[in-house]
Amino acid sequence: MNDRTNDIIISGHNLNLTAALKRMVIEKISKLFEHEHHIIRIRVELSTDQTIQSSFHAKGMIEIKGKPLFADVASEDLYKSIDLLENKLDRMLRRRSRLRVQKRKHTHDVEIPADIPKAQSA
Repeated sequence: MNDRTNDIIISGHNLNLTAALKRMVIEKISKLFEHEHHIIRIRVELSTDQTIQSSFHAKGMIEIKGKPLFADVASEDLYKSIDLLENKLDRMLRRRSRLRVQKRKHTHDVEIPADIPKAQSA
């Protein structure tokens, strides 16, 4: 397995990012690379709300081939927010993969509503 830790960008707003917190985020989020090989980079933003005393937010963005995926979760515990974010991003990746496979299996004929004349061979 290749090391994709450089493809995870972690930022913090209104809180200090400790080495243990960064290591925990990398450990959780790096599992997402196993589900999809088209992931370019994952950005994680951790923040705390100054107005609400015990509210921690975790936002994630997966830059992927195609449309990027965004997720935002909040809880009263920072580590719980990180777990919820990882679960939500994982579900989004699995759903994207399942829909892509389903779309590939259920092809349909294209019907053109006009009469097309047959080509004459010379």
